Amino acid sequence: MRTKKKFDAVKMMRDIRNEINNEISGMSIKQLMEYLQKAKSEYQKAIVAP
Repeated sequence: MRTKKKFDAVKMMRDIRNEINNEISGMSIKQLMEYLQKAKSEYQKAIVAP
């Protein structure tokens, strides 16, 4: 018997993966590198100043 989950990590991971895939599909290598640099910068800002 399965219980109702309040939080589903697998579903969240798949949703995030699909969102990123939709954002980057069709990008050139240069656009992809810029996207990754921006994401890295935003991640680092979030870690340093929570």
